[in-house]
This record gives sequence, C-alpha cells and structure tokens, in this order.
Amino acid sequence: MSRAIELAARGIGHTSPNPVVGCVVLDSAGRTAGEGWHQRAGGPHAEIHALRAAGERARGGTAVVTLEPCNHTGRTGACAQALIDAGIARVVYAVSDPTPTATGGAATLAGAGLDVEAGLLAGTAAAGNEAWLTSVLLGRPFVLWKYAATLDGRIAAADGTSRWISSAESRADVHRLRAAADAVIVGSGTARADDPQLGARVSGLADTEVSQPLRVVVDSGAAAVKAGARVLDGTAPTLIAVAEDADAAHLDGLAPIVRLPRAAEGPGLHIPALLQALYEREVRSVLLEGGPTLAGAFFAAKAVDKVIGYLAPVLLGSGPVTLGDAGITTIAQALRLDVTDTARLGPDLRITATPVRHTRPEEN
Repeated sequence: MSRAIELAARGIGHTSPNPVVGCVVLDSAGRTAGEGWHQRAGGPHAEIHALRAAGERARGGTAVVTLEPCNHTGRTGACAQALIDAGIARVVYAVSDPTPTATGGAATLAGAGLDVEAGLLAGTAAAGNEAWLTSVLLGRPFVLWKYAATLDGRIAAADGTSRWISSAESRADVHRLRAAADAVIVGSGTARADDPQLGARVSGLADTEVSQPLRVVVDSGAAAVKAGARVLDGTAPTLIAVAEDADAAHLDGLAPIVRLPRAAEGPGLHIPALLQALYEREVRSVLLEGGPTLAGAFFAAKAVDKVIGYLAPVLLGSGPVTLGDAGITTIAQALRLDVTDTARLGPDLRITATPVRHTRPEEN
C-alpha cells in the first residue's frame, strides 16, 4: 500500500476533478505483477493501468488500491468490474469512495466472491488525497492559504516593498504548490501592488510537464486588472471575479469574468459564491495567495482548510500584517491551528497547520 500511495502522488496536479489513485497488482504468489496510477482526468484509472501491466499474472492475485475501486461507468469503465473480469481474487483498499455515483465498488467485488479488505494505511492515503476528499465532503474546493512573512508577522515594509522576504527555496516551494492546485487566487490589492504572473515553474521539469492553475483575481470593482497585466499573459487560463454591479466593459476580450454578489459585510465579494462558481468550473483545490484583506474574508467565511506559512528570519517592526479582519474580536474566538509539519527551506521555516475545527478526511 505504501508503494500504491507513492504511485498516486505522481498524479497530483493532473487528475482534477478526479482523485489521485495508485494501484499495485500482486500475482498469486504475492509478487508485484503490475503497477499504475491515475495519470489524467478522462484517462484510464489506476487499476486499469496496473491490470494491463500485469496481464495474465493478475489472475488469482491481489489488487492493492489507495481508493475503493469505482462502481460506475463514466468517461471510463467501472474498475470494480475490470478487477472481476481480470480474475483478481483479493482487493485491499485504503479509503472508501465518498462520491454517490462511484461508491459501492467494495460491495460489487464482495458480491462476485472476491476477498475485500478496507482501511489499510487509510490516514496516509487520505492525506495524499485531502483536496479531493474535502471537496467531495464539503461541496466546494479545498482551500490552502499560503503566506510569507517576517518573524514579526509583516508581509511587506512600511513603504510597501516586499521582494524578497522569503528565500529562493521557499519561493520554489510555492511554485510546487501552484502546480498542484487547480486554481490560484489573489485579490485586487495584490494585483495592483505586485502585478503577479501566478504561473507555476518547477525546477527540473519542462513547462509542458507542469500543470498550470487557473489564475483567479478577485477584483470586485473591476478596476485592478488592466490590459498588459502579467496575469493576462496567456501562459495559463485566467478568470476575473467582479461584483454583479461593476462596470467591467474594459475587460471584454482580455479574460473571462464571473459576476458575483458582494459580501454582506465589509469589502469584496461573497466568498461562498466565489467558491461555488469555481466548483462549478471543476476546480477542486485552491491556493489562496491574496493579501491580508482577502485572507481575512476567507477565514471569516470559515473557508480555509489548511495553512502554509513561510517565516523568514527577518524583522521589520512596521508594515502590513499577515492577516486582515477575520471577524475575530476576542481571544475566545481565536482560530486555533494544529501544526502538522515543520521544515527548514534555506534560512526560512515552513509551518503547515490545519484549523482544529476541521475533521480530517479519513475521520468522516
């Protein structure tokens, strides 16, 4: 199963709106006969790749899969039936499939006389599929908020300069996060101040090998993005979210726009409506790179599932802070985080944490 989880990770950034899945087929003697992973949405699932590699050696053998084999025919056939047809005798999977259309594979396999076991390394497998599982369970994209700050919590100096607070190693890691996400979101303040390009560049991989995210600018007044902006350079798709009453005529022909209701309180757009619009566009994971105002709005909407902070050994003493108004007025309302990982990236410290109010996907 550990090997299947490793294989599944190869599909990160390429399979959405489908999950990442890995599969190892063992022959009747327990030797590896075939391996596979889900490589792209619409293509063969992991089990099919592994069965093809195994050939006749699959008969009487075991399939080890990170996710319960699907039980429906969509763009591809049902994997449960493919395993039955290949003569597999035993199936071991890590995580049950929570989607209403695909679940039931385990029952189909058992009904056909196969020995079925669930839950092996479920926590590890679920962590590798956290974005997809969260999107299925919540009906909106998984949201990862990334920020870079000084040790005293500043994201820029008093004069607005911010390049570069974090190290080259941290910035390279952010590009890895972009390549793994379906969409990257910034707000109008970031669009004006930084003119970000928001594409993904991964060292050691050609541009054609890197999955580019949808670049989303939350520009409620339709005033921050203008012709010539780097986010319109054509290297990746772009979507501009504007208010329903905004004059966006100047954006015609520059990029697609989506009109959304304004927030009931405070500036900006209604965050749940933004996430719903992205979900309808098959976005299942979001990397939130916006400034403190947009980040605060996402937290106020209880729409952040994971936080990655890059802390640089730098002190500024003044300048904009990391997080804006999140609707928290007293310490009793503080959003507590569970730190799940720490790592050194060059001189920086990367901290990964999740809001403790969230249930991890494997616990549902």
